[in-house]
Amino acid sequence: MESMVSLLSAQRIAELRQPAAQVVAVRVVARTGSTNADLLAHIGMISSPVLLIAENQTAGRGRAGRAWHSAPDASLTFSLAWNFRRPVQELVGLPLAVGAVIAEVLKSFGIDTLLKWPNDVLKDGRKLSGILIETASVDSSREQRTWAVIGIGLNLAMPGELATRIGHAVADASESSLDRNSLMAALLNALAEALVLFEAQGFLAFMTRWNDLHAYAGQPVVIIDRGRTLHEGIAAGVDATGRLQLDTAAGRIAVMAGDVSLRLQEG
Repeated sequence: MESMVSLLSAQRIAELRQPAAQVVAVRVVARTGSTNADLLAHIGMISSPVLLIAENQTAGRGRAGRAWHSAPDASLTFSLAWNFRRPVQELVGLPLAVGAVIAEVLKSFGIDTLLKWPNDVLKDGRKLSGILIETASVDSSREQRTWAVIGIGLNLAMPGELATRIGHAVADASESSLDRNSLMAALLNALAEALVLFEAQGFLAFMTRWNDLHAYAGQPVVIIDRGRTLHEGIAAGVDATGRLQLDTAAGRIAVMAGDVSLRLQEG
């Protein structure tokens, strides 16, 4: 098996594509600011799905404008542009579906992970992977289409300099001997299959898969918006649209993701 720090190869990843992923063009760049920003900037010139992977991403972003820090050879940072025959409002559960796929692929490589609503992949209770999906709608004469640019960051190792920049504890997969090209190809294949399924059935097809990986199921949590507590209750999984079901003192409520955050309740 190759070392985890072997160079990413667009040719090798393309050779490992399975049928659903054959439509995806694979590109690898040595360095860029943000793979999401790069694809969004050229979305009008893209006619079919594109996977853009960066060996070094210098201005990666997470939800709510947060920075995603990475280092060469220590991460997988990539974006997949995919065209849906659905309006943008029907893609609200997509980040959760993508999270479930990432967790399932990592498990196949021997890395046990769980999911934190709405879009974090956890290992040993710490963030291992994050997801940022940005959209662009395109109107044609026949139907409305939506491009989703699915950005994913995955920590494979945690050099001291990177840990310092992040400033808080996160997880990595340094104990696993991973070939990054094989892992990237497996993620691409699973994502392509999942996006075809999401196109046909929406998040309903992923609801059980997500709930089976729910890190905080049955635990007391708080929902926070810009430092202010909005809700407190017991996390009870997600519904068919990806809303968090929260059992509160006043009864069960459904919480939309937006820019809110979930935390375990202290005490």
